Amino acid sequence: MTGAKDRMREKKMKNQPRNVIYTSSGRSTGRGQGSQACGWVRGHQPGGHSYSQDLPKYITASSFAKARAAEVNAMLKAVSKPAGSCHIFTALPKHMRRRALSHSTKRLPSRLREGAQRLAERSQRAPEKEKKQEPRSRSRRARRRHGNLLLEFNRRQRKNKWLETHIWHAKRFHMLKTWSYCLPLKPTAKSFRASYRAMNTHALLQDLSYFCCLELQGSEEEMLRALARLTSKQTGPTFAAASCLSGARQGSVHLYKADQFPEGSLGPADFLWRPRVPDASDRQLWIWIHPALKQDVLSELQLVCQCFEAVSVSEESRPALELPAGRKRKRDEADAEQPSKRLLGDGTRPAGAPVRWQSPDTAITISDLTMEIVRYRLIGPLAHVVLTDTLHPASEEPSSRSTDEAGVSVHQQQTDIFQLLRGVCSTAELPAGCVLGLTVDDPRLTLPQKRGKSVPDLQQSAEDSGVRDLTLKGVAAHCSQSALWDASARDRVTHNRLSEQELNRRRTELLVPGSRLSAAPQAAVPLLLVHQGGRVRGEERLHWGSGWDLLLPKGWGMAFWVPLVYRGVRVGGLHMSVKHSQFMGQPHFPHDYPDCPAGQRFQSEQEAELLQKFKRRPPSKRTNYIKHGCLAPFRCPWQQLMEEWEELLNMSAETTGSCRTGPFTVLRSLKALRRLSAWSHPSSRRSSSALTHATAAALQKECRASLVWVRLRLLGKGQPALHAMVCIPTTSDLQLLLKDAHSSGPQEPQHKDHIKRLRQTTTGPEDPARAVRGVYPAPLPSVLPHCSRLTLGWVTQGDFSLAAGCGEALAFISVSGLLHTILQQPQEQRGLVLLRNPSSLQYRFARISIDV
Repeated sequence: MTGAKDRMREKKMKNQPRNVIYTSSGRSTGRGQGSQACGWVRGHQPGGHSYSQDLPKYITASSFAKARAAEVNAMLKAVSKPAGSCHIFTALPKHMRRRALSHSTKRLPSRLREGAQRLAERSQRAPEKEKKQEPRSRSRRARRRHGNLLLEFNRRQRKNKWLETHIWHAKRFHMLKTWSYCLPLKPTAKSFRASYRAMNTHALLQDLSYFCCLELQGSEEEMLRALARLTSKQTGPTFAAASCLSGARQGSVHLYKADQFPEGSLGPADFLWRPRVPDASDRQLWIWIHPALKQDVLSELQLVCQCFEAVSVSEESRPALELPAGRKRKRDEADAEQPSKRLLGDGTRPAGAPVRWQSPDTAITISDLTMEIVRYRLIGPLAHVVLTDTLHPASEEPSSRSTDEAGVSVHQQQTDIFQLLRGVCSTAELPAGCVLGLTVDDPRLTLPQKRGKSVPDLQQSAEDSGVRDLTLKGVAAHCSQSALWDASARDRVTHNRLSEQELNRRRTELLVPGSRLSAAPQAAVPLLLVHQGGRVRGEERLHWGSGWDLLLPKGWGMAFWVPLVYRGVRVGGLHMSVKHSQFMGQPHFPHDYPDCPAGQRFQSEQEAELLQKFKRRPPSKRTNYIKHGCLAPFRCPWQQLMEEWEELLNMSAETTGSCRTGPFTVLRSLKALRRLSAWSHPSSRRSSSALTHATAAALQKECRASLVWVRLRLLGKGQPALHAMVCIPTTSDLQLLLKDAHSSGPQEPQHKDHIKRLRQTTTGPEDPARAVRGVYPAPLPSVLPHCSRLTLGWVTQGDFSLAAGCGEALAFISVSGLLHTILQQPQEQRGLVLLRNPSSLQYRFARISIDV
């Protein structure tokens, strides 16, 4: 019996008296009637056994009458004395029931009028039940009051924090709750191609304020000595790079656990040194990381810097509101208990957790500045034009020049450099990572009346030599200084921000509507402009996707966001960030970091999401991955791939055993990547060492059990999908490509589904696909020889690239498998692989590129 039938039966039987017991088999037994009562059962009995339909040969009149009498009495009592919501007129047949019967008992038959009258009188004499005193719901006008509205916003941010631009995004974007934040995913309108055009020709705006900022302050030598344990010079420049140490450039590193390179990968990070301040011995360093790896990086920083002692930070109370004499606020006490000020906290740490740690041994202090600094990113060739239209440098008063002549001189130099940006044709012409400090007026004072589009000035700049020096040398280190580094200056600027009410009052006092408002001294905002170099590796589309990052003090997010939007920029979310990395041909965190803890957590969440989406489809509409020969449609078994390649290449038993116990790594050594990039190219003249079995064996021994990140470009049609298989082409496949350059590629024979019916067993979190039809259960069979072509790896991102005009994919493949492949391929066909989507049997030819 289904759940609906059970509920229907319970509804019918709820008014039956207690002296008759109805069993699940349909028998009714009255109390004191014994076991002689027997009932008629409709349908088949439980267990599949049938019952006899023959009439009994004889019955005992007395026992039969007693058993039936109990049932008849129960039925009459249930009909004549209804309870609950039942009424007396339910005894009528359906064709005689009317709504008017409940109002007038005279419409009932004479035999039911008496009972209906008694029921009506009883309901009238019944005292009213005392209801609980429920809180009175406030009107919409009361709920929309500013204080009540902010209190409601604070309540909704207890679990997932909001950015300062959350309300603006929530009206226009699909929101996603992830990493303890509520972030914009993608617009509700169709804007994918428009966003790409903005990145390619104008500017795209993104809010990256959810990135975490960790500040280190102390001796430069002590900090460099501690940070050296988290990085390696083999992966590129470190925290001690000369161009970055002066504070004129922003750097990027890959962090590892202390003294565990190449294992123990944590993730990427951007860092920025504060320029040296005269008469100051300590240095300041900002490290920007993704919120998914904040706790991992913070624990390692505390370990290498020995900062375990938490420092209590006393929060400055906001100045009280001054009221005229003789007037008192009635809700002062209530406001003290529940402040209506919007909370600008951090979603990556619990409430009350410490935000500063220090070490008595190394004299280093670590501060958590997450959500203390607003970070916007402008991507596109005209990002500098949007900035010069939106920002206006603050004017220094003559009184301040006499007191601080050096400060005014630096400010004037920063203003001159900022004005030179007008003469730059594209953002890509500037040196990657250059930093410019600036102090600007409130951009709301120059907000245009209508939304327009910033266009470059076609006239040549009068300072041609200055523009040439700017594009060649970049910004000087002393011009990268800003008051944004000082916590007291940030707090002062945040508290002195003019309210929208005050700005609107000033606008009403203007003689000419739409003219510029006069800037107040407290309206000057310190900020930092950090250049993003875009695509800096490889040989194709260099510096594509370059732009600027705008760093502001907290509380000024919407004051700068709306003026930027009014300059005609497109706004993107998390989905566009992934596409931006894909178009640049660079890995995106945490999607393309399978060896990091955050990347592994992301893969687990992605596997559960894809599996649930697969289960929601009808069984007849699902892809049978077993027939397609796809072992891992939802998650890539990287560790199993590494172990099987070691066994295939006839490694010794001891080495194989050691590889199985150790986790796999991703190859990030620049020296090894340059050699692999040259060897996988059709012309290997770029490499200093030729590819031989000896050099390949030496590199294989150095990079044992490692994956390498590659970029794949399809030679013909096709669109790579997520978790597509990268396979090795056979000799016949390469001959087929030589005969026909436009060949679509070979096909995989359809596999047999030998697991058609799996028993529905309880599955744990380690194997969520054990009982799903069309998906291989765990443990997986061998992944290398499962298909007709050997497997090299899998795709982590794949789609049709609007920047390249063809299908592109970003994948991880085995280093041992890549060396084994290019050694067997002819010189002119090196780097060719086959690509096959999980839901297809068609292989496509693709070429490997390793950008260094």
